[in-house]
Amino acid sequence: MVKILVAEDERDIRELIAFTLRFAGFDVELARNGAEAVEKAPQVHPDLILMDVRMPQMTGYQACEQLKKMPETQEIPVVFLSAKGQESEIKEGKQVGATDYILKPFAPDELANKVKRILEENVRTEGSSLRP
Repeated sequence: MVKILVAEDERDIRELIAFTLRFAGFDVELARNGAEAVEKAPQVHPDLILMDVRMPQMTGYQACEQLKKMPETQEIPVVFLSAKGQESEIKEGKQVGATDYILKPFAPDELANKVKRILEENVRTEGSSLRP
């Protein structure tokens, strides 16, 4: 089963994302901030990390930079979730190693479909179809 680590500081949004992805058949691990995501990622070995940009303790950008420096997590695709869609923010996200950007608000089915597309395009696992 495909595992997704979700780092989001707002509880309601975090729970909505988790519910949506679990309903779509994914295994979901949760983190409350970027620091927690950096700590959990090497332990849970997710196939994808969805991360809010603006979080306390460590921003999504800072967390992504840390994850890309660690050998055990550097190949995991990171996708930012943000209400800010300015070109400069998207550019900064790509510079720190993000694979994609999903803008908030999003419909639950849109999120699940986009996650499936990102996984198909970016995660290659031998013997795995990457189906949830």
